Amino acid sequence: MTRWLLTGAGGMLGLDLQVVLTLAGVSEDDVTALERKDLDITDADAVRDAVRGHDVVVNCAAYTAVDDAEGDEGRAFAVNAIGAAHVAAACRETGARLVHVSTDYVFAGDADEPYAEDAPLAPLSAYGRSKAAGEWAVQAHCPRAWIVRTAWLYGGGGPNFVKTMARLAGSHDTLSVVDDQRGQPTWTMDVARAILRLVEQDAPFGVWHATSQGETTKYGFTREILTLLGLDPERVRPTTSDAFPLPAPRPAYSVLGHDAWRMARIERLPDWRESLATALPDVVEQA
Repeated sequence: MTRWLLTGAGGMLGLDLQVVLTLAGVSEDDVTALERKDLDITDADAVRDAVRGHDVVVNCAAYTAVDDAEGDEGRAFAVNAIGAAHVAAACRETGARLVHVSTDYVFAGDADEPYAEDAPLAPLSAYGRSKAAGEWAVQAHCPRAWIVRTAWLYGGGGPNFVKTMARLAGSHDTLSVVDDQRGQPTWTMDVARAILRLVEQDAPFGVWHATSQGETTKYGFTREILTLLGLDPERVRPTTSDAFPLPAPRPAYSVLGHDAWRMARIERLPDWRESLATALPDVVEQA
C-alpha cells in the first residue's frame, strides 16, 4: 500500500486531501498528516526524519500571508523556497515521489491568454518570488516531482473569498468587488482529487495546473455566490483594484492553461460554476 505524508495538513487543501484519501480507501495507518506545529519544513533534519518511510509526499506547507510577505520576505523565502528544497532533497534521498503545491502568483498576470505550464515565471510580489524559488528548488533537487499550481482557492477548512462574501452579504446592502482581476475560482476538494489522480495514474512528472475550467472576475464570482445563496446579485457593484490598495500586487490575469491534463488524457477539474454550486452549502456552513 502506498504510504502518504502530507505537510501543511491543517490548511484547506491538506484537510480535503485527508478526506479524499479516506474516500479512496487509503487506510489512516498509511497517511501521516503533519500540521505546522508538527513539522517545521525549514528544519532539514526534521524533514528528513518525517519523509523517511513514505512513498508519496504532498507538500502543502507554505507561508501564504501574501501581504505580510512584503515586509517579511526572508521568512516567506525560508518556508516557500528553502523549506521546499528540504522536502525535495529528502524525497530524492528516499525515492519518494513529491507533489509540491504552487501558485499563480509566480506569473506577472499581464497575459491575455491562459498561462501555459512552461510559461516564463515573472512574479510581482515577495510571496510570488518565494514560491517561484520553491519551484526551482523542487526541480533542482527532486526529478520525481509534480509541481501543482493552483489559484483562487476556497474550501470548508479555512478563511477564503467565498466565506468572506457570504458573510458580508448578510451584513451589507451592497458589495463593491473588483472587476479587473480575472481568474479561476477553484475548490480545494477538486484539487485534492486531482492530486490523487496524478499519483494513481502515474502521470508524467513536471508542472501541472490544477484550476477549474472557465474563468471570471472577482465581481462575477461574487454575483454567482449571491445567486446560489438565493440573494439578489444586483447588490454586487463593480469597482477596480485601486479602490482596495494592498501591500502586495495581485496578478490581474490568473488564468492557467491545462494542456498537461489534455496531453496525458487525465480528467481535468470541473467548471468553476459547477464546483461552486456543489461546494457552497458546506463552505458557508463552516464560515
